[in-house]
Amino acid sequence: MKKTIFILFLMTTAGFSFAQMPDKFVKAMEAKVPAVDTTHSIDGLTELANSFERIADAEKNQWLAYYYAALCNVDAGLMMGGGDIMAGNPDKTDPIADKAEKLLNKAEELSKDNSEIFIVKKMIATLRMMGDPMNRYMTYGPEATAALEKAKSLNPDNPRAYILEGQDKFYTPEQYGGSKAEAKVLFETAMKKFETFKPESSIHPSWGLPMTKYFISQSQ
Repeated sequence: MKKTIFILFLMTTAGFSFAQMPDKFVKAMEAKVPAVDTTHSIDGLTELANSFERIADAEKNQWLAYYYAALCNVDAGLMMGGGDIMAGNPDKTDPIADKAEKLLNKAEELSKDNSEIFIVKKMIATLRMMGDPMNRYMTYGPEATAALEKAKSLNPDNPRAYILEGQDKFYTPEQYGGSKAEAKVLFETAMKKFETFKPESSIHPSWGLPMTKYFISQSQ
């Protein structure tokens, strides 16, 4: 009985949250959100980030547009390293990390203690570390870990937390603690989380499933 009441409460609050968003905003976001999972170029991600930022500027009280703008910016920055966390190009990646952080701070002002926001915080810390791994690891490594753990504590069923953890294991050289076998376990955990994960609305974060499938295929 208690479980039923809790589920009904979640459905009601999710509906209320969706109702608080203007129709124009929802439609604009619905036109862009699917591209988060299908855009795989630096230019494409930058363009998508700019689109979300324009939406955010028009609806300054909605955290989701700021969140997606930050996410797409940091994805573009991470792509510059080609997945190599030991590559460093701070002149290019630091300004992107700065911009992503500024946008994410705006999202966090509107939505406190949000697992999805801490996911992107982890990504930004990773991007900053990638700028100069040897000199920045002691600063941004723990920061990235703390953000990831916070994301998990806020929502243990968030599959994106396990994707990021798996990516760390996948890309880190074995001599530094990396392991494709351990990465595969984490990606498989993410897949299981996706089976039950339900976003609050059509524009709330749900990205990551195609990425998870890809990494599982590469971890065989």
